[in-house]
Amino acid sequence: MMSRWPLIVFGAAVLFILAAPLIFGAFTITLMNYIGIYALAALGLVLLAGVGGLTSFGQAAFVGLGAYATAWYTTAQGGSPWIGLLLALAITGTVATILGAATLRLGGHFLPLSTIAWGIAIYFLFGNFDALGRYSGLSDIPPIRIGSLSLVDTTPMYYFIWAVLGLMMLLCANLLDSREGRALRSLRGGVQLVESLGIGFFRIRLAVFILAGLLAGLSGWLYAHMQRFVSPTPFDIKPGIELLLMAIVGGAGHISGAVVGAAFVTLLKNGLQDVLPLLTSSSGQLEIVVFGALFIILLQTDRAGIVPLVRRFFPRPVRLLPPQGALLPPRTYPQGTAERGQPLLQVDRLAKRFGGLTAVDDVSFALASGEILGLIGPNGAGKTTLFNLITGVLKPNDGRVLLQGEDITALSVRRIAAKGIARTFQHVKLRPNMSLIDNVVLGTYLRTTSGFLSGALRIDRSEEQASRRDALQKLKRVGLADKANELAGDLPLGQQRLLEIARALAADPKLLILDEPAAGLRRLEKQALAALLRELREAGLTIVLVEHDMEFVMNLVDRIVVVDFGVKLAEGLPAAIRADPRVQEAYLGGVA
Repeated sequence: MMSRWPLIVFGAAVLFILAAPLIFGAFTITLMNYIGIYALAALGLVLLAGVGGLTSFGQAAFVGLGAYATAWYTTAQGGSPWIGLLLALAITGTVATILGAATLRLGGHFLPLSTIAWGIAIYFLFGNFDALGRYSGLSDIPPIRIGSLSLVDTTPMYYFIWAVLGLMMLLCANLLDSREGRALRSLRGGVQLVESLGIGFFRIRLAVFILAGLLAGLSGWLYAHMQRFVSPTPFDIKPGIELLLMAIVGGAGHISGAVVGAAFVTLLKNGLQDVLPLLTSSSGQLEIVVFGALFIILLQTDRAGIVPLVRRFFPRPVRLLPPQGALLPPRTYPQGTAERGQPLLQVDRLAKRFGGLTAVDDVSFALASGEILGLIGPNGAGKTTLFNLITGVLKPNDGRVLLQGEDITALSVRRIAAKGIARTFQHVKLRPNMSLIDNVVLGTYLRTTSGFLSGALRIDRSEEQASRRDALQKLKRVGLADKANELAGDLPLGQQRLLEIARALAADPKLLILDEPAAGLRRLEKQALAALLRELREAGLTIVLVEHDMEFVMNLVDRIVVVDFGVKLAEGLPAAIRADPRVQEAYLGGVA
């Protein structure tokens, strides 16, 4: 049974927001208006930094773009604030697209540094254009009107700001519970995981960057028409840092963390501005010191933020499993599916060199549809490198890979996945903070079509339910259905490997590539895995696996390819490989 505490907290928060103007004075309501506006900008950073793992210090610059766009249009052109909203979103979206396309391919610390650079550049842009009032800014911005109602007073504007914020939070929560939202949540798993699922890594990064910019532009629109005056100062790099702190302090990765963080930082700053002047004449400088110290203490206490800290004291909400119904239809491939026994995969004289090291040297083998092929060899023999060449993670120096006669050597990982190759990894790649069923639903990405808008508006529910039913079925096949709502990070290593197999099966592939699937499994679990793989073979699935457990391999596979020092040493039936003196030499150092 689901815990009711999230609904109780949500209901209490809504009642508080509705009743606040009846309880508090004008100053407090104005302060809450700023909290709502800041929370809207911080919400974009929750998605960008907390969920997507992309650090940006330039969010305040996007707020400024939205504010200046509507301020210029409504003052210089005498236009409607509602047209100003469209202009604000168009400008912030366009600039975010251009900046994202130019900078999101940067890695490490270069991306955050680039956001500082263009954030400062946009700030100085505001202060050096005559049309934007230079550093004096633009004044006499008209208030927002809804029909005959003018939002010039504090209380009507308060309800409007918090209604907009609530709507955006709802849409973002819906998005994260959708096909593209899961793709966004998978970004922290790294490019190999994301691309192997058929998800465009750069496309998703750019999409969330633009979405964060649009939320900031909306925040700027509200700021301009509430403040009715804009100048460059609120959109400098320092406010950009504060917005990022709001997202982190509140709980990066949690939608409610945007509001909690905005409230914490705004109220803290306001409190310090009231108290510090009583203690010192240098309150401005001391405010920065105290604020920084308190922030460091909070991060040392719990780096995840306030919302995750509070949630520890409540049971984790458990989502109900999908009711019985239709599953996702099988995937259809342009070139069809090879009949059992027909050629499926051909590795033709592959070679891969890393400087002076040759990891794979002139390796060739073929694989028929409906076959289980074992790839064995000592540690460092080049098996995983060979897998990476087949799946497009690495590009060979020589040779080619053919799938049903089609050359896929030069294709990207994502396009190879779309051709029907699914894989697991030597080092398990899961999203530990997602449930088992959500991890497996990630595997259905290529079998589904819902986009960002349909996910946010929840018009994708039939496809979503079919995806979850399909994922639950895959969990049943690997024996993990009873743990469907548990977090993947709580599983032991052996079961995490089974979860990876379930996720790969959810893609409905032609070819399944397993990298050490039995590692970490107990004997009975290995027997169950072997039975599962035989069942999949009987159903027509083709499998290639790397495994060091020779008993597991010899009793399972149809054929074996042995590699040693990157060279194919032998190929044949398990009995012939077991008796081959060269294989015994490679494994045991001599013939037994």
